[in-house]
Amino acid sequence: MTRPRPTFPVRLTPASPAPVPARPAAAKPPMPARPAVVSATPAMASEAVRARMVQKLAAQGIADARVLRAMGAVERHRFVDSALVNQAYEDTSLPIGLGQTISKPNVVARMIELLLGAPALAGQPQGRLGRVMEIGTGCGYQAAVLSHVAGEVYSIERLRGLHERARANLRPFRLATVHLLLGDGRLGYAKGAPYAAIIAAAGGEDVPAEWIEQLAVGGRIVAPTVSPNGGQALVIIDKNVRGIQRRMLEAVHFVPLKSGIA
Repeated sequence: MTRPRPTFPVRLTPASPAPVPARPAAAKPPMPARPAVVSATPAMASEAVRARMVQKLAAQGIADARVLRAMGAVERHRFVDSALVNQAYEDTSLPIGLGQTISKPNVVARMIELLLGAPALAGQPQGRLGRVMEIGTGCGYQAAVLSHVAGEVYSIERLRGLHERARANLRPFRLATVHLLLGDGRLGYAKGAPYAAIIAAAGGEDVPAEWIEQLAVGGRIVAPTVSPNGGQALVIIDKNVRGIQRRMLEAVHFVPLKSGIA
């Protein structure tokens, strides 16, 4: 039976205060994390600039053509503050307000490439993911990239300022398959489950049991978590009929995974 889909955006916790209504573009934003409204200068808007970034990603080992196409299709400069726009296509993380950052292009591409290696897509080199849950919307950039490789994206952000910023950033793209939710990412979003893939942009002590429960059989989780040496590392969790299989990969550095709405 087809599950009802939430409207854009959706709130996860009715008890929380109502979201701030959208304002005209000229109005002063109510949140400390301002929407990244950047005029498309010829230098930043040209496909050649993004093509160079994609070439660097390929040289760094990103091999999946689906990922490279998606990274080349999304204008990263539209998701950063105007003061940082000249660094938008460098392989670096950048501040987006409220102590959070937009991840490096290489990290975004690497994690999405790992998602596309899920068992359910084995033998389908051109296959698309089905429904994906993203934990940590941030400025909305990764959700936009995911929309090019997935049927639907449910993206959860716990910080109201960033949730509003992502709404403002994504609104011009009119991505009907991307659903933004304000809520506690540790709890996931059971109404949208099961998910073909789950990706997290924040790392905790371990992967929450709720995510594993909401993952479809044949699906995959890619998330940062605490490594044996006390740092952070990417972990892959594959779910099959017998249970889960877990693999720990390279070291990474993400913001902490926290509970609640702020």
